[in-house]
Amino acid sequence: MARIPDHDLERLKHEISIQRLVEVQGIVLKPHGQDLIGHCPFHEDKTPSLVISPPKNLWHCLGACQAGGSVIDWVMKVEGISFRHAAELLQGDYHPSLAANGSVKRSTVPKLPVALALHTENAQVVQQVVTYYHQNLKQSPEALAYLTQRGLTNPEMIDHFQLGFANRTLSYRLPAKTRKEGAALRGQLQRVGLMRISGHEHFNGSIVIPILDQNGEVVEIYGRKINDHLRPGTPVHLYLPGPHKGIWNLEAVQAAKEIILCESLIDALTFWCAGYRNVTASYGVEGFTADHLGTFKAAGTERVLIAYDRDTAGDAAAEKLATKLLAEGLDCYRIQFPKGMDANEYARHVQSASKSLGIVIRAAQWMGKWTGKGPKPTLVVGGASLVEEEQQEEHKVVSPPTPTHEPATEIQVDELFEAAALPRTTDHELPTSALPLPAAVIPPESTPLVEPELKPLGDTEELVFTFGDRRYRIRGLEKNLSYDVLKVNVLVSQPAFHGAGDAVHVDTLDLYQSRPRHSFITQAAVELGVKDDVIKADLGKLVLQLEAMQEKRIQALQEPKTNTVTLSDDETTAALELLKSPDLLARIGQDFTRCGLVGEETNKLIVYLAALSRKLDAPLAVTIQSSSAAGKSSLMDAVLAFLPDKGTLPFIGHLKTTLRLTN
Repeated sequence: MARIPDHDLERLKHEISIQRLVEVQGIVLKPHGQDLIGHCPFHEDKTPSLVISPPKNLWHCLGACQAGGSVIDWVMKVEGISFRHAAELLQGDYHPSLAANGSVKRSTVPKLPVALALHTENAQVVQQVVTYYHQNLKQSPEALAYLTQRGLTNPEMIDHFQLGFANRTLSYRLPAKTRKEGAALRGQLQRVGLMRISGHEHFNGSIVIPILDQNGEVVEIYGRKINDHLRPGTPVHLYLPGPHKGIWNLEAVQAAKEIILCESLIDALTFWCAGYRNVTASYGVEGFTADHLGTFKAAGTERVLIAYDRDTAGDAAAEKLATKLLAEGLDCYRIQFPKGMDANEYARHVQSASKSLGIVIRAAQWMGKWTGKGPKPTLVVGGASLVEEEQQEEHKVVSPPTPTHEPATEIQVDELFEAAALPRTTDHELPTSALPLPAAVIPPESTPLVEPELKPLGDTEELVFTFGDRRYRIRGLEKNLSYDVLKVNVLVSQPAFHGAGDAVHVDTLDLYQSRPRHSFITQAAVELGVKDDVIKADLGKLVLQLEAMQEKRIQALQEPKTNTVTLSDDETTAALELLKSPDLLARIGQDFTRCGLVGEETNKLIVYLAALSRKLDAPLAVTIQSSSAAGKSSLMDAVLAFLPDKGTLPFIGHLKTTLRLTN
């Protein structure tokens, strides 16, 4: 049960007036010294025995019931509810439920808003409960403290994965089980596994992590108790009843070729918070399901880095799983933590979890079968990576790999320090500097921007920016003729891990829009295997560079241009004849008709004259108003086609806003 903080209870007791609560229920109070006195509603009271003390904000009955206390006690007595329920009512918009005759009724209708909608499908009910738990977590100091204790402090994590907290308050948001609606909702919650037959919530006292399918529907839920001091036999890890379904962090798994596979979701979140987003988890040591394997194969996963706990069960499960994955054609590596540790414990005992997790990733041991040709693949510290050695011809493993394999060579954490010539600080602490890691594992530091390379491509231009080994190709900048829009096509590429071509992500987005920009950062980080912060820093520099280039382009287009036109004598005579013609407007109208704009005689002349008036000190403005599909756009396009081409581009952009089209 989530405990209401003491300071919140004290605030309720002092800030909510007991006098007003009593009076709003129709009880007449009269002065009696420093106090107020009235008839007690909790028993038959002919002589006023209810004493209200405004200075102390307390009440007491001197008659038969002898009840008394604070505003919370008053609501408990009036509504017939528990202490916590009364406190939550007072925290919300409380309306007393007193009978007309002054007697107290025990209400079976919850005064708190109902958390679940009635008469909905099971999938919707599960999603509503997940949403309720999600809001609970944000308001539960003890749950947030638990996440902080586990080192899970990334500000985006809670919302991104819809983390929640079950604190036994859901029942307060349901009608009583004695009512038809309450019984129906509880029965539905029992059928989906969120409530037990006893009426208790299945995930009581647990951090809740939903697992979603590709349609965004909840197919599985994991719960982890935040209190380890439980009665013997109480499970710490909980799931929905029935076989496990789905795979956590599905979107990232589908986008990456290399997956870190953890034993638990807490370990997977540890990697995610440290910047390694291509991570997922089994449902325990024996919880690698057909959904996991099917997703890996469908997504084209090439390598699996098994990050199970370094204990007897974890090592045995990793060996068993590697046999299965190798037989399916997936390359396997074993991430080895110090003996007895899991990913979360290791990350909490080292300085700079990101770099230290990178060290054990770099030291991951190949779990394939050695063919006996050439030297056996081993970890090379400070030189070529293990995978680079495997790619040499003499070390190549036949494909598909042989299902049998040798146990991974154990590397003690001390060996990593010795190999890197780094001092050890504590028994489990790694220094902040780390071994060099492959590009797909450790994000390269942000490097100074290289001057863009401009390549004209027909009617478009291509800009190329380079940040370290990350190459950004930008197209479409020349189409942005307003300071409010920076919509471009962005392709980012980087040499892939193991040298297998380039990792690429491409999208068209407005860099001024926060949501598309955030989506690009997330997807590009997954594709390139770098931290979100690296792509975010790159885009920040790109925006500044593109803004400067865009501003120069717009200013150049807006500069007045003097075009000297030389007419021959015949052309001059014809032009003057046209201008002096008494039927000039009629001739212009005839020209519009010959060009396909039939009818609208008055409208097309007015719009044409308004367009030409741009040279005047007070140009005209026109509003074209008609029903939809009546030809407003055709009229405007025909008029614009009659204007000179050269030097009018900035004007046309302005004209399209001046000639307002209204349905």
